[in-house]
Amino acid sequence: MNPRIVNISAKKVIGMKNSMHHNEHENIVALWKSFMPNRKDIQSVINDEFIAIQVYSEFNKHDKPFNIIACVEVIDFKDIPDTMEAFTIPEGKYAVFLQKGLDAFGLYQRIMSEWLTTSGYEIDNRPHFQVMGEKYKNADPESEEDFYVPIKLRN
Repeated sequence: MNPRIVNISAKKVIGMKNSMHHNEHENIVALWKSFMPNRKDIQSVINDEFIAIQVYSEFNKHDKPFNIIACVEVIDFKDIPDTMEAFTIPEGKYAVFLQKGLDAFGLYQRIMSEWLTTSGYEIDNRPHFQVMGEKYKNADPESEEDFYVPIKLRN
């Protein structure tokens, strides 16, 4: 497990948000089904990538709800469609893991239980997100996406 460690600048995104608990994965599917037909209404999109963001109030509290955002990166926040919201992913250091296949949950478990414990880093209080680019194929075992995990040096 060898992630790329990157410092990203702030990213402006526009998309749709929903709140969920860890065991409510059907909310993710419903959110993307709502977002995709309306994506064409977003102006000043930077590229063809989609971004899935998770915003936790308390990351390790699995009984607490968190927000998920289905979105795309934009140049600016002009002309935000009525059904959508603007959000900024703050700048910071991220560990970027390549996810191949369909077991995203398994990857996250390995990141938290294997990589994080020996990395010298800890989770930072910023959004986690996935970037789905040209190699992303929804529900396909050959699909690839990048998982961005917010990190800071362990004290």
